[in-house]
Amino acid sequence: MCRNIRTLFNFEPPATELEIRDAALQFVRKLSGFTVPSKANEAAFERAVAEIAASARVLIADLKTTAAPRDREIEAAKARERSALRFGN
Repeated sequence: MCRNIRTLFNFEPPATELEIRDAALQFVRKLSGFTVPSKANEAAFERAVAEIAASARVLIADLKTTAAPRDREIEAAKARERSALRFGN
């Protein structure tokens, strides 16, 4: 599950709200063990996703670096290359 959580800091263009929420959702799924919570746990699950997404936004905004921003397309190409080497695709 957590393999879907990607680095969101220092990219050009910056991380979108959807990317931040998706990362928070994956994190909550991993912690809770639920892919989809029951009705009894749905409110707590969604609240946790919202709180973690908010914390992630603050973290990303507060982090500083002197490194040049990474390009999403270049990083995606590198990931595809690593996958091909690893899995022989």
